[in-house]
Amino acid sequence: MRTLYIECNMGAAGDILMAAMYELLDEEQKQEFLDHMNGSGLPGVRITPRKSSTCGICGTHMEVTVYGEEEREPEEVHTGHHGHAHEELHDGHHGHHHADPLHITELIRGLDLPGEVKDNAIETYNAIADAEAKAHGCPVEQVHFHEVGALDAVADVAGVCYAVYLLRPERIVVSPVHVGSGTVRCAHGIMPVPAPATANLLADVPIYGGAIRGELCTPTGAALLVHFAGHFGNMPMMVKTKVGIGIGTKEFEQANCVRAFLGETQEQEMKSNGRIAELVCNIDDMTPEALAFAAARLLESGALDVYTVAGTMKKGRPGWELTVLCGEEQIDETARNIMRETTTNGVRARLCEKYFLTPGSETVQTEHGQICVKTAGGFGISHVKPEYEDTAAFARKSQVSYGEAYEQILSLRREQIRERESEEDMTGDMGNKTEQGGYLR
Repeated sequence: MRTLYIECNMGAAGDILMAAMYELLDEEQKQEFLDHMNGSGLPGVRITPRKSSTCGICGTHMEVTVYGEEEREPEEVHTGHHGHAHEELHDGHHGHHHADPLHITELIRGLDLPGEVKDNAIETYNAIADAEAKAHGCPVEQVHFHEVGALDAVADVAGVCYAVYLLRPERIVVSPVHVGSGTVRCAHGIMPVPAPATANLLADVPIYGGAIRGELCTPTGAALLVHFAGHFGNMPMMVKTKVGIGIGTKEFEQANCVRAFLGETQEQEMKSNGRIAELVCNIDDMTPEALAFAAARLLESGALDVYTVAGTMKKGRPGWELTVLCGEEQIDETARNIMRETTTNGVRARLCEKYFLTPGSETVQTEHGQICVKTAGGFGISHVKPEYEDTAAFARKSQVSYGEAYEQILSLRREQIRERESEEDMTGDMGNKTEQGGYLR
């Protein structure tokens, strides 16, 4: 399956996403992209790819100019590296002209781009407008964008949508998004990071902050990720992979880029894990204690699972339907054990196809000790569940509800996975140092 994976270790912004997507295009597509974007009908807008680098990593910076000027970043207040898409962020040199969401929609509809591209761009920009309206407590039609900033952001949104259209991925996966920390200055004053509109857009997305001070994910970047992502998570197993790197303009101690990987993933076909036997009988003349003892003995004798379901038997008697699962080769022995341990005179047996996820376990370190976490995976699916007794003990010691304890354990697990991955990356980087102590470039 043709899969696009977007790595957002330094957040995302429209221009950087566009640059990463652009690098994945072949030479013919790159020319087609530039011809269509620069001839699309966006007034005064020019898109030019520029070779750039960050921390020694080469990639592309996508220069977007409006009437010959590249958009300026907002005033620095531990600000981010992108600085566009905030509504009323700054003024262009042509005055204080504003554009509302309806005007933006009409502008996009008039572009000389494929209909699918324009539809995606409109949906993305509508999401930005909705997020801004929610952040500022006003109707969406009262959200206004400065003309130059709007043209710049429309170019970013349309550019990403057009690049995705040319790449034609069948599946898009996005990493958890690093949003940065600190504050950013915009037209309304100093705002926390992530900015309210960005936070609204990423409400259902795995995000994290960190030591890096700045706005790493803009509303435009957030809206594009949410619009296109089919799934947020770790990179899937990929082959025949091509990498595109979009470079930001600001300097950080960490490489300021978005990486996009285009390759093939092999979807795991749902196939039966084998067959299992299901043995069933009805019982209406055993006490609960005796039946519980029989179920325990059956498990001790090798049954895979034993359970009962209450029911009404003949002559209206309350009773139980006993079900015992076992391997195909254990049918005869298990049927004999059922009739020895219970009062039934007969057992029904049938073979069933079985599908199951491979079980596993992990440990999570908490302030109250280690917590066992059960895992299961297969068929491209993964399940994670903290063990009940450990979770209950954690809840009692932390004096929180079981649900809060459950979520805290999963959050700690995610943090510890990121820390391990970061340590592994650091170890890999150390291996690339020269004898003089400099990194290989």
